[in-house]
Amino acid sequence: MTATTAPSSNGKVFDKSVGVAVLGMGTVGTEVLRLIAENPNAYANRIGGRIELKGVAVSDLSKPRPGVDPALLTDDAEALINRDDVDIVVEVIGGIEYPRKLILQALQAGKSVVTANKALVAAHASELGEAADKAGVDLYFEAAVAAAIPVVGMLRRSLAGDQIQRISGIVNGTTNFILDAMATTGATYEDALAEATRLGYAEADPTADVEGHDAASKAAILASLGFHTRVTFDDVHCEGITNITAEDIAAASEAGYTIKLLAICEKLVDENGNKSVNARVHPTLVPNEHPLATVDKSYNAIFVEAEAAGRLMFYGNGAGGAPTASAVLGDVIGAARNKVHGGRAPGENPYANHPIADFGEVTTRYHIDMNVVDRLGVLSLIADHFAKAGISLRTVRQEEAEDETVARLIVVTHEALEKDLRAIVTELEGTEDVLEVRSVIRLDV
Repeated sequence: MTATTAPSSNGKVFDKSVGVAVLGMGTVGTEVLRLIAENPNAYANRIGGRIELKGVAVSDLSKPRPGVDPALLTDDAEALINRDDVDIVVEVIGGIEYPRKLILQALQAGKSVVTANKALVAAHASELGEAADKAGVDLYFEAAVAAAIPVVGMLRRSLAGDQIQRISGIVNGTTNFILDAMATTGATYEDALAEATRLGYAEADPTADVEGHDAASKAAILASLGFHTRVTFDDVHCEGITNITAEDIAAASEAGYTIKLLAICEKLVDENGNKSVNARVHPTLVPNEHPLATVDKSYNAIFVEAEAAGRLMFYGNGAGGAPTASAVLGDVIGAARNKVHGGRAPGENPYANHPIADFGEVTTRYHIDMNVVDRLGVLSLIADHFAKAGISLRTVRQEEAEDETVARLIVVTHEALEKDLRAIVTELEGTEDVLEVRSVIRLDV
């Protein structure tokens, strides 16, 4: 931190400045630099000192970087991090291993770090948090979950005096756009994905989004913060949307539901009062009257259920350069304030250390769509399979199929353990009267 005597727009003179280094200049990094350049006086007044951009690390110095002083550019990120005039390092590179190395180096050098890297935080939050604690510096990652939606700060600060019971919501804009397009236009998954790619909502390789990996990283972060327990990406049960068909969307609509890819984190309590934590991502049938059902296009929405605060909903743009940069700059200002005035942001605090619950022990409901032999008594036989498994049925709907010898049967169960519901589906698939289990989608809101 250095001294400066430049006045702000209101004539106030600040005698301190905070040096910032930015690692990466992709979509988010470019927006971060734009915001830093456009609002220096506002930030100075909010911080009590000026932000001074000390350098920008990029992988290719030959690429044009309009709007950025070429003297600030470097391809030596490690040298930039270790400069004495750098107080805060902003990481917006992406990936895991290389940024992990850089962030650890920055923390160990006494620099506060701001990152938007959800995959890295989900995989290595414990290691990074311990490094920040040891160095006595800040580690901020608001932008790692739902971009500008301030859910990380809410869990770390606003609800620090409450007991979180459940966090659920839509945390991936790409999959929400695809499912919304399928529901509103009747498009197939393939056509909706192609449209998402054309409009820039989906990457050239959409695997991380459509297979649920992006949402699972965010679920791990939310569960860790909400339940004060270390939850990693590998602890999250993950299913994507690639198997969702136009027929599934239509069947859901007929039954009064909308299909959404949800991240769900909850604290479980068994009959003996023992607590555990579960985090999962999977397609979910959401009742049309539920607020999550109306979240369209690429928007995100997160529900938090707390003991005292009750149910809270956070909604907004969960991706994109500008919204993500907004969250990054919010963290930069927080870290800069701490540099100027002293103090630290809340760090990792996994004091509860709840065990991770096996997904099979989670209570949920199933919507099972199957083709069965169309003959007298088959419905009774199917119901008998559920009864013997101790699973009660909430609704049963039978529809005619194109083949007169086949009937389409749609069953919605009451709540049961995931392991028991999986077992009954396996049993049905081996039953002579069940020709095909077309799809299985959970109801979990």
